[in-house]
Amino acid sequence: MGTTTPPRTLAEALRARGDESLAGLLRARPDLLSPVPNDITQLATRAGTRASVVRALEHLDRFALQTAEALAVAPDPAPYDTLLALLTGDGQGDGDGRDDAGAAITAALPGALTTLREQALVWGEDTGLHLVRTARELLAPSPQHPSPTGLGPTVAEATAGMSPGRLQEILAAAGLPATHDPVSAVAALAGLFTDRTRMAELLDTAPVEALSVLDRLVWGPPYGEVTPNPAPPVQWLRDRGLLLPVSTRTVVLPREAALHLRAGRAHRVPEPVPPALVAAAERDPQAVDRAAAGQGFMALSTVEDLLKLWNDGGPAILRAGGLSVRELRRTAGSLDVSEPVAAFWIELAYAAGLLASDGQTDERYAPTPASDEWLDLPAQDRWTHLATAWLAATRTAGLIGGQDAKGRALSALGPDLDRSAAPEVRRRVLALFASLPPGTAPDPQTVLARLRWERPLRTSGPGGPAAPGGASDLRSRIALWTVDEAELLGITGRGALSCQARALLDEGPDEAAARLAPLIPEPLDHVLLQADLTAVAPGPLERPLAEMLSVLADVESKGGATVYRFTPGSVRRALDAGRAATDLHAFLATHSRTPVPQPLTYLIDDVARRHGHLRIGAASAYVRCDDEAVLNEILADKRSATLRLRRLAPTVLAAQADPGSLLEELREMGYAPAAESAEGDVLITRAGARRTPPRTPPVPVPEGPPVPDTTLLTAAVRAVRAGDSAARAVHKDTSETAAAGSLPRTTPAETLATVQAAAMTGSAVWIGYVNAEGAASQRVIAPVKVEGGFVTAYDHTADEVRTYPLHRVTGVAELADEQPT
Repeated sequence: MGTTTPPRTLAEALRARGDESLAGLLRARPDLLSPVPNDITQLATRAGTRASVVRALEHLDRFALQTAEALAVAPDPAPYDTLLALLTGDGQGDGDGRDDAGAAITAALPGALTTLREQALVWGEDTGLHLVRTARELLAPSPQHPSPTGLGPTVAEATAGMSPGRLQEILAAAGLPATHDPVSAVAALAGLFTDRTRMAELLDTAPVEALSVLDRLVWGPPYGEVTPNPAPPVQWLRDRGLLLPVSTRTVVLPREAALHLRAGRAHRVPEPVPPALVAAAERDPQAVDRAAAGQGFMALSTVEDLLKLWNDGGPAILRAGGLSVRELRRTAGSLDVSEPVAAFWIELAYAAGLLASDGQTDERYAPTPASDEWLDLPAQDRWTHLATAWLAATRTAGLIGGQDAKGRALSALGPDLDRSAAPEVRRRVLALFASLPPGTAPDPQTVLARLRWERPLRTSGPGGPAAPGGASDLRSRIALWTVDEAELLGITGRGALSCQARALLDEGPDEAAARLAPLIPEPLDHVLLQADLTAVAPGPLERPLAEMLSVLADVESKGGATVYRFTPGSVRRALDAGRAATDLHAFLATHSRTPVPQPLTYLIDDVARRHGHLRIGAASAYVRCDDEAVLNEILADKRSATLRLRRLAPTVLAAQADPGSLLEELREMGYAPAAESAEGDVLITRAGARRTPPRTPPVPVPEGPPVPDTTLLTAAVRAVRAGDSAARAVHKDTSETAAAGSLPRTTPAETLATVQAAAMTGSAVWIGYVNAEGAASQRVIAPVKVEGGFVTAYDHTADEVRTYPLHRVTGVAELADEQPT
């Protein structure tokens, strides 16, 4: 530990550490920095609080946790050899490595102890290891909180309050001589249970049924219920103290007896080595990269389709927030995916800042302005944007469809979907994938086993459906969702991690985009027109071509090639968007590798000839047409009765319906009306007219305090050291020159001279200071400038430069020469 005298407290152990070691502690346990401790003593106190210890224990791997659990049932302090014996069992604690399990434990134990020491959960030399008191209370056995080791209380703890006469009866039944006091009686009984030879002789005389009772209790739980008149085997065990009473109906197997029956082991199966990842399949790495790139391109296409679907205003927002089940089902049908998959794409677009609420009175979801910028990016950059957003998102789409802690349904884009553990689990799962050779797909169950070994104490959170494979805790469910989502997004291909995903994890988005670019097909500038009023896109299309074609035709099928179908409604949609028939003919002739079929030409001309022949405007609404016969036809049609039309002039009909409803009704009747403005001009309906105001993506919910950077750690360690120096200076001064706990007062002249000298020499001083509110404090400062009745100094306690009026300084003293070791 770097000292000749073993530390007596955790504070002394922390004080003996170097600055780098203290910074490592604060980095591993950032909750200790909120706020920065005043000194080492306060740091040690905070490191022993229940909330902080629980958080630290949750971040231990299984063997480090098993080591802490063994220390919790060991004497305090525990020598290293005692701890090793509890983990390896009798006869293996000498470290001779006589079997593989013992050798593995012996090799792994120093590393586990190092982890526990670095996180300030264990302190002391190997001759006397101390588990911090709070951790011992959390891990030690009790009737209310059974030990994870399955061990019960010691003989001394279980016999507390037992009458001296009863103790003597137990000694006599066990063949031990009588003693004169309860303390020696308890010591004699404990000595019997820890003596392997005498204990073996005692158990040789036990009935077979009594040994069966012990077998049921030995690995825990150690408590059992008994009747007022127990069976003879149980009575035999009670008479000899092998079962001790906890209450009138409960008995417990004492720890010393259980350890003998376990051959000295605290755990049935110590796990010093993490479970190995098992390969489910080994594939060609290039095939994996191509499959992942293809799936990534499909992901981009799906998100683009989602943005297009909600382009002119998406579904309304529920009063409680989020998307209704009906709207999710409708969106899933439009995207041709299942509802859970649709929920994933919606949440991903939201996390990437491409979708948001428009904030209007009739609040709806719509694409954001950032979505237009995203669509203009190259395909590889669009993919890295989505993948990066997915890695950092705390919103967990897998929870959708489940219930929260209050039994309320969890909806897509709704509240309560944040799980702060999600980013860490995703990155860890992908790191495990990356640890295998390229092209190797791991078995997901072995991935779950490794995650459970690495964080055994992390338990499930509220809400969410059960994950497949029997995973009930939240981290395991997130891990399984990660495997599925990574395949959907193109992070993995055919179950193995792609080269572009490895680059994203290790080198950043730019390198990932560079790896992905050669694998993505170049967009095409042409389609193949068919005589059956369809167009085939043999690959991805350039964005202007794809946008215009999506207006002019409807998507009929997707896959390696996309099939578009031209219909009267789709052609009218293009005309409504301001395109003339000549524009459409020219567009098709330019972008088709095959001649434009005559049926398609006739379709465009026929729809264009009738388009705008009727005009719809606002009165409530009116219909205007130069051909009186057409208006007569509409009036005679029974389907127009709901519109309540009446003639105002030979070429004008008035309606009680609004213009939008009138347009839809007449189109359903087979006409091709066009809306017009108050000036009589045709209104052009352009796609993509609705956008939200500028929105920022949702901020991930952090899991506890953020990990501090190097600058903050350096400043915090310096501040803690300075505060500790001040505390030690107080101690020295109170023993020599001042009243207990007080700084000696100095005259204004002495104060001025001392701080001026410190400014000239660059040394630090200790001052007493009273602020404007009358609150007194003591600080360690390094004066930089003294003028005008003020001292400007670096305040080590606050870790910043401050200016103090000299008339508020009550006293000043130089720091003690000795510094903390």
